[in-house]
This record gives sequence, structure tokens and C-alpha cells, in this order.
Amino acid sequence: MNTTATTTDEKKATINGSYLLAIPENLRAKFFASSSPHQQKELGQFLTPPHVADLMASMFERRFRTFRLLDAGAGMGILSAAFVHRQLLRKHPPKRIEVTAYEIDKAFISGLEKTYEACRVACQERGIDFSFIIRNADFIAEGAEMLRNDLFSQMPPSFDAAIVNPPYGKISTTSVGYRRLQSVGAETTNLYTAFINLIIGLLKPNGELVAITPRSFCNGSYFKLFRKRLLADMSFSGIHVFESRKTAFKHDNVLQENIILHAVKASQQTPTIRVSQSGGGDGDAVHTRVFPAVEIVSPRDPEAFIHIPISPKDVAARNQISQLDATLATLGLTVSTGRVVDFRAREHIRQEPEHDTAPLIYPCHFDGLFVAWPKENSRKPNAILNSAETQSLLIPAGIYVLTKRFTSKEERRRVVACIYDPSRVQGEHVGFENHLNYIHDSGRGIDMVLAKGLWAFLNSTALDIYFRQFNGHTQVNATDLYNVRFPSAEQLRGIGRHISEEFIGQEEIDQLVSRESKK
Repeated sequence: MNTTATTTDEKKATINGSYLLAIPENLRAKFFASSSPHQQKELGQFLTPPHVADLMASMFERRFRTFRLLDAGAGMGILSAAFVHRQLLRKHPPKRIEVTAYEIDKAFISGLEKTYEACRVACQERGIDFSFIIRNADFIAEGAEMLRNDLFSQMPPSFDAAIVNPPYGKISTTSVGYRRLQSVGAETTNLYTAFINLIIGLLKPNGELVAITPRSFCNGSYFKLFRKRLLADMSFSGIHVFESRKTAFKHDNVLQENIILHAVKASQQTPTIRVSQSGGGDGDAVHTRVFPAVEIVSPRDPEAFIHIPISPKDVAARNQISQLDATLATLGLTVSTGRVVDFRAREHIRQEPEHDTAPLIYPCHFDGLFVAWPKENSRKPNAILNSAETQSLLIPAGIYVLTKRFTSKEERRRVVACIYDPSRVQGEHVGFENHLNYIHDSGRGIDMVLAKGLWAFLNSTALDIYFRQFNGHTQVNATDLYNVRFPSAEQLRGIGRHISEEFIGQEEIDQLVSRESKK
């Protein structure tokens, strides 16, 4: 008799769950059909699709008789609805669910109330007490106030769980919001990391966080402080990645590479982390692997980069790269960013070379192994004046290995390298445009054999696969390159000696790098 009753309840929960997710989704579609895209972008409003919300809600593992849930940046309430739906599906659901939602946009509040009223009715049918508080307020302002913990502040509420799709956008260091974050030790210059910082502070010990965010925080100096805080306070349980940038948020044309993070508020990291992957579309299969936590975040890495391997191919590439002994620092090499910011140096830039100019190199001058200059019929200029005013923008002619700082989403490799050879380009000095990094030896060029070895390694498939595990955007920073392990100088020269003056194919590059790196 009890079994039959439970089965009936679970069927009702399934039906209610589909209904719960449909309500905020229909409200979202109706709202944005008539709203301004400018306003959506200004507030960073990219609301979660139902299938992604359900995937996020399915990650919660802990069970409580009473669940206190925080939904910051709630939108139309789809994340809360997905959480309630998943709790209703449990054989032994909680007795009470209390939701605190923050939504700054007043236009969403009536829709949010409709969603939560539907959640209340669905919970009531399973004997669950559901209540909610909606704060039409700035979460950063109120979150910082709750965490201030001074003589004039009240004890902050603490939550068992938080589910969040935070807004995307920048925070100025001169803004009131930044100062509020700074007052509670949560300063950051990005909205999504600010939300996560505050949410962590409001979670109970062992409280769960499930958040969908850009992957960009996984690497780079810009997010280093955030990563350090996140890893100090939270234990990663799972990470979900989407194969396609376009699919998960296709209704908003978002091309951001996103991940879903599931973490528990605990200072001790669990030994393993679950990594899952799907295409990002509704109904796409989810494939899961479990990795040792040290393969995701190495305790020896001072930059605290977060690597996300997905397949055996990723693991093989990581093993190949991590076994290398050198770094750019130990090789005695430096990475710098091109000095020429063209719009600032416009008066000194020339479309074609003249008698008093130096070569100006852009990414468009990359041509396989070597830079090809000048480029005919180019949209980008080819030269910059070589004068007293431009000396700070130029460097002595020499052999340099260049990498693109930004690659398009369509490019096959994330790291793209090319060699600047002064014997192929006339000029005693050269200007590198700001979208390039250049590798040098204390401001001077390097020898050609070493340069060819670096070129091959940087363009290898193994490095590309490894690099993508922590690089969640199309930008290649100097910090990223400093954090990569390289073959030794002897191994790099061994690679370089096998490369002639002609471009070689990808398969040959990979075989050469693999063979010489083992010697």
C-alpha cells in the first residue's frame, strides 16, 4: 500500500515538475519578446534554459528536513523551480523548503511571484511546507551588509544550498559596489565572481553551491585572488562542461563558454572530482568521468589554475606536458605583450613601408612558420615611424617567437605561434602590435634553432589540448604561457634542428615534439 502511494506521489511530482519549469520559461520568453536587448545586456540578464536549470538542480546531494535555499539573481525563478522539482522527485523529500530570492529588476518580480506560488502548490500536494522571500534589491549591497559583521549589523542568515546563474559584467574599482565588497574581503571586478564570493560567505558549513558561470575564472592573473578564495573555502564535487558555446543559451545568442560548478563549503578538498560533459542542448546525453582532485587543481601550482579534463585524450595530453621539466623562466626567456596600441599611435602608423619606418607586425602577418611582411592589400597597416617619439614602442630587430593573444572561436588551435625572422624583414627595429605576445631573451632575440623548437611545441596538438583544459576563453595571456611546462632547451633545439625553412604539417609537428621531448 505504501509503495503504491509513493509511486503515485512521484508521478505527480514528475508532472508538477514539468509544469514548474514551464511557468518561468514561458514568462521569460514573453518578457524578452517585448524588452530591450540593451537593457538585458546592461543588467547581464541571461536567464537559464529549463534543461540547464534541471541539470543544475540534479547535482544537489545533501538531504535536510528543512532546506534554506538562496537564489541570487533569480530572474523568473526557474532555478528555484528546478530545485523544488528535484526535491519533489525524491522518495523522502524535505518537510520544508524556504527560498530567499534576490532580483534587482522590478519587471521580473510579478513573474517570480507566479513561479513561487506554483512551487507552493506543488509542494503542498506532497505535504511539503514551501515559503519564499523575494528581495527586489541589489544582492551585492545587501550581501555585503549581511557579511559585514560589525556592531551595527545583524547576524547574517545562513543557507543550506545556493543555486545561481549570476549576472555577467564588470565592476569598477571606483564604484560603491566594489567598496562594499572590499569591506567584507570579497573585492573583485566582475559581477559573477562578486556574487559567488558573497554566496560562499552566506552558506552554512557543508552547504552546497551549484552555479553556472563563464569558464574564464579558471586561469589568468585577473581571477587569481578569486580562485584562491574559492579553493580555500569550497571543496569541488563536480564540474560540467558544454561541448558547444552556442547551444546552452541559444535563446539569448550567448557565445560565452560556460561551466556548471558543484561545490561544498568545506576547507578540505575531497580526493576526487566528477567531470561531466554534454552538448548543451535539451536531451543531450551526459557523459561523466571521475578524476583525482590533484589533476583538476595541482596543490603545487602557485597560480591555482583549474584544469578540466574531459576525455582520455585530455589526460594523455596533460601527462605529456606535465612530465616536461622546463618553464619559460628556467629557459631564461620572457614573454611580453606587443607595445603598439594602434589607436593610440595612429599618427605614427603608415599603411605601407616608407624610408623612415619600421615594420609593424599584426596577427594577419602570420604565415605558417615565419612572419610574411609586408602584406599587400591588408586592412591592417604594415609600418610605424621609426622616430624619437616611437622608440618606446619599438624593439631591436631579432628572432622572436610570436603568439596571438586572441584567437577566433573558429581557429583550430588556441595557441598560434609564428617566428619573426629579421633576415626576411628589412629594418633595424620592429613594432609588435598589442594583440601579440613575443618571447625574447631580456629584450633581445633568440637563436633560430631554439625559436623553431618553441614554434613547434607551441603549435603542437598536445599543448593545444592541455591548454584548453584551463583556458576557458580565446585569450592567451603571458601568465598562461609562464604557467605551461616546456621541453628543456636541449630538447627544444633537438626539435628545431629537424625543421627546415619550409612549413611542416600538424602530424609531423606532433611526432617531432613527442619524439624529441622524450630524449
